[in-house]
Amino acid sequence: MMMIAVVAFCGMDTILKLFSQRYPAMEVAALRGAASVPFMLLAVGVLGRFSDLKPVRMPMHLLRALLMLIVLGGFIYSVRVLSLAGAYSIFLAAPIIVTALSVPLLGEQVGWQRWVTVFVGLIGVITILHPSTSNFISLGALAALIAATGYAFNVIALRVLTRTDSTASVVFWMISLMTALAALIASPHWVPVRREDWLLLVGIGMFAAVGQHLLTEAFRNAPPSVVAPFEYTALLWGMLIDRVLWGVLPTPRLYIGGGIVIASGLYLIWQEHRMSAVPIAAETAASATPP
Repeated sequence: MMMIAVVAFCGMDTILKLFSQRYPAMEVAALRGAASVPFMLLAVGVLGRFSDLKPVRMPMHLLRALLMLIVLGGFIYSVRVLSLAGAYSIFLAAPIIVTALSVPLLGEQVGWQRWVTVFVGLIGVITILHPSTSNFISLGALAALIAATGYAFNVIALRVLTRTDSTASVVFWMISLMTALAALIASPHWVPVRREDWLLLVGIGMFAAVGQHLLTEAFRNAPPSVVAPFEYTALLWGMLIDRVLWGVLPTPRLYIGGGIVIASGLYLIWQEHRMSAVPIAAETAASATPP
């Protein structure tokens, strides 16, 4: 399920890249959200769970919508000027940023091994960005890094919001509010959608709906430590799509930096799995110990 979800999201991102060449970034973000909302409401209606849409903490929903606006705006701009694989390799640093932010914002304990992994992962990001005195970080790479950071903050906010709100409420209000904000920002320079692009717009909504549904089901049916690593297959699909559609091959720097980022992310996932398994093992041993 997770692998198919990743393929669906890569298909959506491919269309977003095509749209980014024809429409402003904020308009593309608004169109992406508007194409997704009907499919979300259809799923809720089929299940008869409209009551789940009731928000409990609307200010937090608004915060996540603002963060999502930053994520989509940055990501759409990055795929406009970078290859899909290039944007993915930077954006996949988000789990590393989440680990770093979880200490000051959530008060979580992060051991020295995970801090070392965070720094190693950042070295991978810097390798991809390749800043120098003669050629500073490109705007596309910076936009992808901003999108990854915004996504990390969004994940932190999600951990807080899911304590009170349902999954349907969290997804619906974030996308709906983000769409309204993006449309408001894009309205002064709105470009009418061309007739031949309407089918692609439906494709964005379908890919987003399928990807989100399978992503949710994957995490429902298997531990995160099993499911999450498959997210990194997006980089392989990005390379394939770049080669087939745009004839672009990754640079050696992207292979090296992307490999470091992925290895760091996988190590963090393994550490998370190992730490969560310790209390379970201890509880099982305690229950098996005779009084």
